[in-house]
Order: sequence, then structure tokens, then C-alpha cells
Amino acid sequence: MPMAALLSRYTVDDLDSFPDDGNRYELVDGALLVTPAPMPAHELVLLRIRDALVSHLERTALVFTRGAVEVRPRNHLEPDLLVYPADRPVARRWSDMPGFWLAVEVSGRHSRQYDRDVKQQAYLRLGVTEVWRADLQDHCIEVSRTDRSGVMVHRVRMDWQAPEGAAVLPLDLRDVFAGIHSDD
Repeated sequence: MPMAALLSRYTVDDLDSFPDDGNRYELVDGALLVTPAPMPAHELVLLRIRDALVSHLERTALVFTRGAVEVRPRNHLEPDLLVYPADRPVARRWSDMPGFWLAVEVSGRHSRQYDRDVKQQAYLRLGVTEVWRADLQDHCIEVSRTDRSGVMVHRVRMDWQAPEGAAVLPLDLRDVFAGIHSDD
């Protein structure tokens, strides 16, 4: 007779005991997600998105490329990029900074399934207003928002407006994914 597998559940405090080995260790409702260090194509797409957001947002928001959406005790996600309103205080811990406007994940071969099937909705549930998943294979950005059901897929161009901003950021996805091969 087969037996059910017992899965360990972790807390944010448990993450301190994990090795600093280049992998990303994250938690969704206590379940551990492990993804390898990013590859060059991942970093290039991330930098292109970051540069566009920093230039567009100027002083209205902070753009973090190292951060976390953390709701203790069992949720800790480290998106590739976070956008946070500049008029709110920056706290000592990520768990004390609710209300991120945007979380961006750049999905490669090893992170695609978790980013799409687990993390995208977890971010929204944890209070992020909008989530982008930039797919290195399909050269598109999937957008999920707390105020809409479903996922919008952008393949050529997308326009983004910060929750408290008036100007729209036009993002040409051909430029974002230029030179990136689908198998990167």
C-alpha cells in the first residue's frame, strides 16, 4: 500500500540556516521553492526592465533588484525586481514594507513553472498590486493584477502606469528581449 509523502514546512526564520550557495530559497505557505542562480540572458532582460522603470518613475518610486515580499511566518518570495512607493518609509525588514506596486520575475528554463504556477498568484495574495512574468522562452510579459481576473499576455508592446502616476511607460518588448534566444 503506497504511503503519502510528508512534506516539510518551513518558516522565514528557518531560511537563515540555509546555505549561501547561489540558489534562491523561497517560501509559499511554508513550502520551500529552490531555484538556481540566474544566467546572463536573465540578467540582461532584468536590467533592461529595471532601466526603463527607473527612468520612468524618477522620484515617485523605488526600484529594488534585491528584495523580498515577506509575510511571516511562512511566506518569503524574492522577485527579480520590486517597485515600492517613494513616499512610504523604507523599513529594516521586508516584512515591514507592505504595498509593493510591482513584482517582476524573469522566467528561464529552471524557474518558469514555479514563477507561473505558484509565485504569480502568491504575490497578489500577499499584497503586491501587479506582477509581471517576463518569459525568456516565449519573449513575452504576462501581467497579473489584483483588480482583474486572468493574465494579460503582451508580446510586442505594453503600456504601464504606476498606481499613483499619471504618465504611461511604453515598453517595447522587442527591445527587452533583443538578442535573447528561446533556449537561454
